[in-house]
Parts: sequence; structure tokens; C-alpha cells
Amino acid sequence: MKIDIVTDTYAPDVNGVAMTLGRLCDGLKARGHRIHVIHTGEIAKPGETCSAAVALPGYREVRVGLPEPFKLRTRWLKKRPDAIYVATESPLGKSALKAANALGIPVATGFHTNFHQYMEQYRMGGLQPVAMAYLKNFHQRADCTLTPSQDVVDKLLAEGFRNVYLLGRGVDTVLYAPEKRCATLRAEWGASPGSPVAMIVGRVAAEKNFDLALLAFEQMRQAVPDVRCVVVGDGPLRERLAEKYAWLHFAGVRLGEDLAQHYASADVLVFPSETETFGNVMLEGLASGLATVSYDYAAANLHVQDGGNGLKAVKGDAVGFLKIAVEALSIRSDHPLRLAARETAETLGWEQVVKEFENRLETIAGIKPTTTPPAFKLAKRPKFHCRTVFLSDIHLGTPDSKANEVVDFLKHIRCAKLVLNGDIIDGWALRRGGKWSARHSRVIRRVLKMTERDDTEVIYLRGNHDDILERFLPLSFGRIKFTKEHIHLTETGKRYFIVHGDGFDSVSTNHRWLASLGAVGYDFLLSANRLYNHWRAWRGKEYFSLSKRVKAKVKSAVSFVDRYEELLQDLARHKKCDGIICGHIHTPEDKQVGEIHYLNSGDWVESLTAIIEHDDGRMELIQYDEFMKSLLATAEPEAKNPPAEPALAGTELPAAMQIALRSR
Repeated sequence: MKIDIVTDTYAPDVNGVAMTLGRLCDGLKARGHRIHVIHTGEIAKPGETCSAAVALPGYREVRVGLPEPFKLRTRWLKKRPDAIYVATESPLGKSALKAANALGIPVATGFHTNFHQYMEQYRMGGLQPVAMAYLKNFHQRADCTLTPSQDVVDKLLAEGFRNVYLLGRGVDTVLYAPEKRCATLRAEWGASPGSPVAMIVGRVAAEKNFDLALLAFEQMRQAVPDVRCVVVGDGPLRERLAEKYAWLHFAGVRLGEDLAQHYASADVLVFPSETETFGNVMLEGLASGLATVSYDYAAANLHVQDGGNGLKAVKGDAVGFLKIAVEALSIRSDHPLRLAARETAETLGWEQVVKEFENRLETIAGIKPTTTPPAFKLAKRPKFHCRTVFLSDIHLGTPDSKANEVVDFLKHIRCAKLVLNGDIIDGWALRRGGKWSARHSRVIRRVLKMTERDDTEVIYLRGNHDDILERFLPLSFGRIKFTKEHIHLTETGKRYFIVHGDGFDSVSTNHRWLASLGAVGYDFLLSANRLYNHWRAWRGKEYFSLSKRVKAKVKSAVSFVDRYEELLQDLARHKKCDGIICGHIHTPEDKQVGEIHYLNSGDWVESLTAIIEHDDGRMELIQYDEFMKSLLATAEPEAKNPPAEPALAGTELPAAMQIALRSR
């Protein structure tokens, strides 16, 4: 594969993101892939490109990449990669996402840093909702988001992020090893052969919770007066702390063999941070055979067994953290805990991580994925079983089509029959110069996979925006049938007449030019809506639909919808059916009018709604976000407790959905 990586930080920068990207790039190159890195450094080696950046005020070690939309677009038009990985959420990263989306290039993002949590450390806690809204908007533009710990995966899914996957971390156990302990270095710190050394490694900055680290060091000194305390790293707090705590040894930034020697010459690694997405220093400490002291989350949650190969406290329990920090001083180099720490690290090589990264990029690029290494297999994707699914008005070929959400929804569905009720492909938009992108193609591929893997029957009804199909109807390709209208028989024997519904819109039927003009106006309204919602997202507010407000407030629009529904109810009576299922007007509805059940499946431009027929024949209108939250909430306990029945007992899913899930 040809892969481009966009990042604000890369070697020789000293931080977890730069180190991880270096390992991933080296691993991918060794597996035969062509890698090009676009970064904010000052020197570009072969296979790299430098991008403009500014230093973060008050924190010069951190560079923020500036947007490069034209430069990136020009590069990718000439040298189109198979996939792009955007590692950082800066203006540079956002411009890369936009360029990739515009060109239809599959793109993955990395969630490496909890920037929204840093706000609290810098006395800007009120901006946390704004920061989270920005991050959510950023990562929703990607085909998938990769993050290094399961607790971050869970938190992002709970916040409404989609397609979030675990990408673990490895450690170089040849570089980091207990055998590199150096008596000379320990003597420089003032440590005798029997004196314990406590160390903290990382940026000397507020977000690393240095206040707690210093409290721990002070209590350690009270308990064991000859303990030596060492800080490896640099940052904005170093100068102030060095003046205040003369007994602290600041070793500065250390790299490679020098860093490995510093680790191995210590005895206790103190890691008090509460804002990490992973914490690579934890694995380096384990590999060096240290007694690690940390909170139970991120890397520690994944790889540390309390009392077995390290010590950890409940996240946020500062008293508990201080207690185990003092306890760690009694754990000498030959203690079983420190031997077990090294043994754990020896199982965490980078090869498995690189394979998983490769697999994710191949998947979004549409290349047959490689086998996922057993150590990094995720819980099986939860599937919702039902009899029939009805979708309409996806409008593939337009920038506002929520194609990624459609694919995500269908990946979580298993049904015997899928009804695509018109305007799936927007031929009008394509004739006006609309662009077909890779995300639109993925919808088609997903439908085809459903016919092949699940033996799903697909009924495609033509709409007004895909009316080019009219001249070919009826038509069949294997399990896919194209038609103008369809009668659906439910499990209970009820008859539903299915039609897109444009024939009952006098404008679409009798004034095609006016309908086309209206489509252009609707596209303009959606464009304005995108800009407005960018502003709302920046302020941390929910999505707002201008078109829905127009439909609800403009009297003529309300009367049109009412008249449209009445005509289709009359049609159902004429066809001697119990109900009608339509689309077209982008107004989802589920209501009983006399003996007729009126259902409108809405759209996948703004409403993101569908109709499902449960296995017992009941019809239900569902909304994508609510459906996915309910489904994932149900699947979470299942991953921990495989039997389905107990896991479903305490959920808040509707009864009908619980029954369908139990039928798996």
C-alpha cells in the first residue's frame, strides 16, 4: 500500500505520539508498504515533507501545524495514496481530513491525546465542552478512529463517536532492560548501592499531575530518608520546580540507550497522570523491571495486575496513590513483582501492533484485510437481528449524504430483506456536477456483501432522483430486484404498500423544472446549514436542522406534508393494504390513521432514520444515533459476560429490540 501520514509531531521529537509513529512507520516499511510522512519538523528526510507550524505559547516544545489545504490536495492529486492516517487534531490535520474527503481517499485518525481534559489543568475547564465538540466533529470525518486503550474507546463511543477501534502499543525489550542498570549513574544521583531511586519520566507540565508526584516524593523521603528522586524530561514547569525543590535531580531529556540506562538504574517509576490515552512510559518501566506506581486506567488497566507485576490505585484516589508509592520502596530488584513486570513486557512486541494498524488501513482502503492478531482482536460487532429494514433518500453523490453512517448502521444489522425505497443514488446531483466519493461506493459494497454473506433479499424501488432506472424496470440481478412499487407481507400477515412517493407530489410530477430548482435550493439550504452547524459545534452545541425548522414553521410546507400523507393513505386503501411505507419528503413518520398505518422512512441527509420490521412482525421507526447507543450499551456487558440473557436483563432497550437481540 501507499500510505501518507500527517502529524504535528515526529522524530526527533520526544513524546509518546512521535515514538509510536516512528515504530509504526518502520514496521510498515519492513512489511513492504510505501510510507510518506508530512510533519511540522524543520528537517525533512527522504520520504518526509515539512509543513508550516507555530509554537504553542508558553509551551515551545509543542508545535501546532498550520492548514495546508492546497498543498495537500495538489500532492494527493499527483501522488494519490491508498490510505491516509491523520495522527493529530490540529489545523494541519483538519485540512488533511477535508482534502482526503474531497478526493475520496480513505482516511483514519488517531486519538492520542486527551486535549479536552488538559483544559482543567490550565484553568480553562469551562472550554471542555467546546474542545470535545471540536474533537468529535474532527474524528467523525474519518473512516475510523484509532486509540490506544479500551477505556478511551468506551468513553469516545459514549460521547457519540463512531468507528472507534483499539490500537495497542508495544515496547522494545532489547532497548529497555534491567541489565542496563548503571552504578556510576546512580552515584551521580547520590544513591548508594542500597538506596532506592524513585523516578518520573515525561513532560514537566501541569497535565502530568506533577503536584501529586511531588507529594509522593516527599512522603517517600519521610519514610525512607536516603531515597533519591529523579525527573527525566523537560517542560514549562521545570525551572520553577528546580528552584523550589533542591533535592530533586532533573536529568533533562534523555533518548535511546541513555534513557534506557536511566530507567534501569531506578527502582520505582511514579506515574501520577490522569489524562493519558495510554502512557508509553508504563511499558518502558515494566520492560526495565521497575516497580510501577500508577492509576488503574489506560496502559496500567491493560497490562498491570495490582500486586502481581505493579502497583496501582483507583483513578482519582490520591490518598491511595501516595500509600502505594511509599510501599513500592520496599520492592527490591529481585522481588517477584519486578521480575513479573519484565515478563509482561516481553509479551508486548511492536509486530502485533503494526499488523493491526496495517489491517485497519487495508480495511478502509477496501483491500482484503489481514488476519487480526489474537492479542488485539476486538469484541465481536453487535448485530441487531430483524426481519426487514426499509431505507430511503440516502442521496449518494451529494456532499450531505451520510454514507458513513449508512454503512455503520448496515454493519450492525442482520435482516432477511432490505428495501431501498428510492433516491438512494442522486442522479440529479451527479448531472449537476456532484462528486461520487469512496464513502458512497462503500454503501453499495455493503449492500452487495449483505446479499452474499447473509443471503439478504434486496428490493430497490426507483425514486425521482434516480428515475433513470424507470426505463429498465422491472429488473433483477441475483438477490437484488429493481421495481417501481412493492407489496410487503409482514410476519403477521399484514400488507404494506411500498412506494417512494414522488408520484403524489404535484411539483415533482407536473413541474419537473420547478422540482429541479427546488433541489438546488435545498442543496443551498444544506450548505448554509453546514456552516451554521460548524459554528454550533465550535460552541459545543447539538446539530440543528434549518430544513426541519422550515417544514415545521412554514404553513404551506405543513399543509403540503399533510396533503401528501392523506393521498398515500388513500392509495393504501385502494390497494387493500393495511399500511403504506414511503419516503421522498424527508419527514420521518409513524402513525395510525384509522385502519391505515402510515410510515415514512425519512432520509439519510438530516434525519438518519429507518423503519424495521421485528421478527414478530411489528414495525418501528428508528433513529440512527439512538439505535446505535442502545445497541452498543447492550453489547458492552455481553463482551464481559458472553451469555446474552443476563446481559440484556438490565438494559434500557425497548422490549421489541430486546426480543430481537435475544433471537441471535
